[in-house]
Amino acid sequence: MRKNLWTALAVTAVAAIISAVPAAAADSDVISDGVYIGDQDVGGMTTKEAEQYVKGQVRALEDTTVTIQMGEQQSTKTLKELGLKWDNPDLVQEISQIGTTGNIIRRYKEQKSLQNENSRYEIEYTVDSSLEEAFVDSCNAYNSDPVEGSVYMGDDGQLYVEGGTDGLTLDAEATLKEVQAAIGEWKAEDITIEATVERESPQVTAETLSKMTDVLGTATTDYSASSSGRAQNVENGTSKINGTLLMPGESFSVTDAVVPFNAENGYELAPSYEAGQVVDSYGGGICQVSTTLYNAVLRAELNVTERSPHSMTVHYVDLSEDAAIAGTYKDFKFKNSTEYPIYIEGYTTSDKKITFNIYGKETRDSNRSISFESVLVNEVKPNTILRDDAGQGIGYKSVSAGKTGYVAELYKIVKVNGVQTDRIKINKSTYKGSDRVVTYGTAGDPTLSENLRAAIAAQDEALADANVAAANAAAAAAAPAQ
Repeated sequence: MRKNLWTALAVTAVAAIISAVPAAAADSDVISDGVYIGDQDVGGMTTKEAEQYVKGQVRALEDTTVTIQMGEQQSTKTLKELGLKWDNPDLVQEISQIGTTGNIIRRYKEQKSLQNENSRYEIEYTVDSSLEEAFVDSCNAYNSDPVEGSVYMGDDGQLYVEGGTDGLTLDAEATLKEVQAAIGEWKAEDITIEATVERESPQVTAETLSKMTDVLGTATTDYSASSSGRAQNVENGTSKINGTLLMPGESFSVTDAVVPFNAENGYELAPSYEAGQVVDSYGGGICQVSTTLYNAVLRAELNVTERSPHSMTVHYVDLSEDAAIAGTYKDFKFKNSTEYPIYIEGYTTSDKKITFNIYGKETRDSNRSISFESVLVNEVKPNTILRDDAGQGIGYKSVSAGKTGYVAELYKIVKVNGVQTDRIKINKSTYKGSDRVVTYGTAGDPTLSENLRAAIAAQDEALADANVAAANAAAAAAAPAQ
């Protein structure tokens, strides 16, 4: 009787377990409830339906794009192009056996476990590491040098700024790690990552250039009295300086900007000073360009590092306000001594005026003003030099006007709230004069000629004129009556 009792109890327990196992568990073609692939509940699906779902996920995975963004450039590959491989193709078969295979007690335990906690499985995959590395390395094509910013004057008379971008160098190792991490954490959507790069900033950025909003100094001179050749040289030289951008601490040389002086560089023959004489040369008139710029620089209060006066005076500015250009020994140079960039605008007008404007950021006090005063220190009148010309007859007289020499100084007058606070000497300039030369013809009567030469030797113009007059009178007396 005891043996039959235990047998009956066992049969009863098994029956209870069997009744506790869901009917679906008896059908091994249907996946047990509580089984997930990723975030998808596949419980209740047939194995065929689950396989179709997984294959759809794998196809989506293959079509997923991976984009590396590097600056304005980007490179894109699909995971299929990166050698995607599905690493657990037996996934559906594996999950279909949960709670549906094995003895009845095992199936019961697995079903009870699923009732208490869902069972989650992931689609496992890898990509070809060599293709992945090649993909990242391809972005080295987007490495770039810094692009300096630029500034230009618009037709509306306003300054415009453009450019100024960082140089980029790909950090392939760091970027590869980012790509690998993103693929490993795929969230069923396309992947975009920002490449890891080393940045090299330009010296000239748009932000820096945008601060040049003020006219620091301006100057205008008139060249309407110039010959056509000189006018061409003034206009050509101005155009070569126009648009110059100087960063803080940078220097500028007018000579470097405007040479060479030849026809190929746009210059014509025109009068210029050379060794105290006026001669025709290519580039004649270029000194008016440098002089006008000098006056704009003075008013911008930039640091003048080299400036020379002309050998003789010029008519278009006051004494000591000029800046000569001559060969390799006279140049006008200055430095951007401000903390911000400066831009030089130069232009000429149809009525033959030249203007230079210097743009930058105004940092000087608004209640402070400056002006300039030219002061004559000394004046040297020309000497008179008498010369003889044996090729001309007695009675011939030629006079070349002399030129007065000057010594002058230029002062900067500083006022604050209209009250002078400083008077600073800017330069001292010496301008050579030229002698007044009087040439007499000495060919003719030996006695008269000898007397005239004696007067010339004594540098006595009045006596020389008297001898000429006597010679003329004698000639008139000797002439036959008409």
